[in-house]
Amino acid sequence: MSHCHDEHCDHDHDDLPGAGDQFLLYQRIDHDNVRCLNEMEPDSGKLIIRPWNERMDNSKFLESDADEQLLIYVPFTGMIKLRTICLRTDPSDQAPSTMKVFVNRDDMDFDAAESYTAVQTWELVQQVDQVAEYQTRITKFTNVRNLTLFFPDNFGGDTSIIRFLGFKGEWTEMKRDPIITVYEANANPADHKIPGAENTMDHSVQ
Repeated sequence: MSHCHDEHCDHDHDDLPGAGDQFLLYQRIDHDNVRCLNEMEPDSGKLIIRPWNERMDNSKFLESDADEQLLIYVPFTGMIKLRTICLRTDPSDQAPSTMKVFVNRDDMDFDAAESYTAVQTWELVQQVDQVAEYQTRITKFTNVRNLTLFFPDNFGGDTSIIRFLGFKGEWTEMKRDPIITVYEANANPADHKIPGAENTMDHSVQ
């Protein structure tokens, strides 16, 4: 784990034309369709996903409601290769202590998050007031259309607080998808005659 607050990181995100393609993916997020479960204030989950230069803004934060758990669904406007999750929590026992991430699932709620196996799980650090970077196993995050981040627990607080959430990686336009989909639809009917193959395929895609 490294800290995403040095000069190099700032310059990559703020100053280089087109740097968002390779680094912070803020402009590649479908912000209108970001969803958060168990947020105390409606739409506060959307407010923590913001430009890098606003990462230390304390006026916008996400706090859980009924208990310490939070679930955030983040769709992208294209296909991304996710390299890093940048996270700034609260410098207190309200900081989440675990993060589980699921890829390309549209059906996630707390029950599903508890029962499904995450693509990757991180034990989070209890931070001083800064942004921390959590690197992904890149081979498992290469064709990402959406992410679901599940924070099941914290360091002892009644509620959890997250102050900034960002993503670093590469972005590819989604327009390549229909060509691939048409090709697969035409090429694969014979494969589906194998008993059980279609069910297995559907399950893995979901």
